[in-house]
Amino acid sequence: MAAGTGAAPAGEADELFDLRNSFYIGAFQAAINEAQRAKPSSPQQEAERDVFLFRSYIAQRKFGVVLDELQGSPSPELQSVRMFAQFLASDSQSQRDSIVAELDKKMAKSVDVANSTFLLMAASIYCHQQDPDAALRALHQGDSLECLAMMIQILLKLDRLDLARKELKKMQEQDEDATLTQLATAWVNLALGGEKLQDAFYTFQELADRYSPSLLLLNGQAAAAMAQGRWDEAEGLLQEALDKDSGHPETLLNLVVLSQHLGKAPEVTNRYLSQLKDAHKNHPFIQEYQAKENDFDRLALQYAPSA
Repeated sequence: MAAGTGAAPAGEADELFDLRNSFYIGAFQAAINEAQRAKPSSPQQEAERDVFLFRSYIAQRKFGVVLDELQGSPSPELQSVRMFAQFLASDSQSQRDSIVAELDKKMAKSVDVANSTFLLMAASIYCHQQDPDAALRALHQGDSLECLAMMIQILLKLDRLDLARKELKKMQEQDEDATLTQLATAWVNLALGGEKLQDAFYTFQELADRYSPSLLLLNGQAAAAMAQGRWDEAEGLLQEALDKDSGHPETLLNLVVLSQHLGKAPEVTNRYLSQLKDAHKNHPFIQEYQAKENDFDRLALQYAPSA
């Protein structure tokens, strides 16, 4: 089994279930703790444990740990993880462009499709580069649940709900009860709207009750509540998320939306935006927001009274 494919063979105990599950629901510290406790029974299990361990460090923005510990690693899976950490740790766009150029060369050659970790890391880099087509081309070569789930996320962002539902059907045929399949079902239900919003809310709530109310699950519940106009309930969920991590970008972004709908003072919204700008200047929303601010300033200058 390639590292990162996400399930044990039939008839075998899935000794990394808790680790993998914690990662999927966004409980990254719990995933790190599970990885450090795990005693893998085979080199393949050990490789998969390490992949999820270092991906969890990346999710916590602890890029130095990944870059230092995986320097010179012989594992293709772990080198893929290091490549993504290197991309995210790069301060300049030219450094990122250089990493993408190297990735493009690798993608142009024959790719080991059994190495789903490489496909996922490649797609993650392309997503950060605002190149969803390249990300989908990478993921399309894999058939793991995680590749399918990431395809669904991208297709939903592109407003291709029709294609997202097709990929969800593949996930359900592969493993209907898997946590990733349940999460993907909730994402699709959010996009479908209407009565499906409550189904999405319950899915996030059930996963939070069963495992842990992670930031991902709290924000999922909040998004479903906001879509139903249950703003006060959403605010409670987002405050709970904020208590867990005051700098989490999706929580701050949802609080920007929520504070506007609740008619809170402009400084409240601006405070959340400032936190986003300070901690996540490369976040796609911030980049788009600042581009619009620049456009507005440029237009305002055209209509400014001449001295």
